[in-house]
Amino acid sequence: MHILLTRPLDDCKDLILKFKSLDNIVSHLPLIEIIKKPHRNIDFGQYKGVIFTSSNSLKNLDDQKIDKNIFCFCVGSFTEKEASKNGFQNIYCADGNVKNLKEIILQNFGKKSGKLIYICGELITSDLDKELISEGYLVDKIVNYSVSHVKNVKPDFFEKLKKSMPDVVFVYSQNSATSFMNIIKNNNMEDQWMNTNLMCIGEKTSAILNEIKWKKIFLFSPGEEEYLLYKI
Repeated sequence: MHILLTRPLDDCKDLILKFKSLDNIVSHLPLIEIIKKPHRNIDFGQYKGVIFTSSNSLKNLDDQKIDKNIFCFCVGSFTEKEASKNGFQNIYCADGNVKNLKEIILQNFGKKSGKLIYICGELITSDLDKELISEGYLVDKIVNYSVSHVKNVKPDFFEKLKKSMPDVVFVYSQNSATSFMNIIKNNNMEDQWMNTNLMCIGEKTSAILNEIKWKKIFLFSPGEEEYLLYKI
């Protein structure tokens, strides 16, 4: 099976090795670049809980002064893995859905438990901080990274791809989907994907790519990639 992965290399190198070990052909086309943003100094001592809706918010955080026993709420398994690697001990994880993450926070962190800090990227799909504030919580938001669309793809990449189109493409965010759509159009490949299965995180991500004719479209959560291969 030919699989196209579209996350930055640091985020998918383990999956590349895993898929190759299962005798799959793997192509890699990173669609976005993560750029660290400067932000005000954070007095972590005033917070009782921290919220991460992306592993990138953890990778771009100077967290040496955080109490690693603080309540740590993560949107999905990739973010949870990064939080664990960074030493956080008291982690609560949703299944990749911000709506579910909000419910986990409501169930496990009381309004009077203290102040929360929400650390995220510049472009977000949900104003989680505002939703929690409307529920009576005290929440500060810090933006510590932005996303840039990858534009410089090696000229021969798509020539090789056209000779052996992927059976499966994994797309992980709305930003990535937008970048992918632009790349497809710029390379006149709109009609090349009818035998390719598109795997997207969430309906909003898949909606961006709906104008392309795919074999099938599947929605998934991070960590389900290998399982999905058996469904097609």
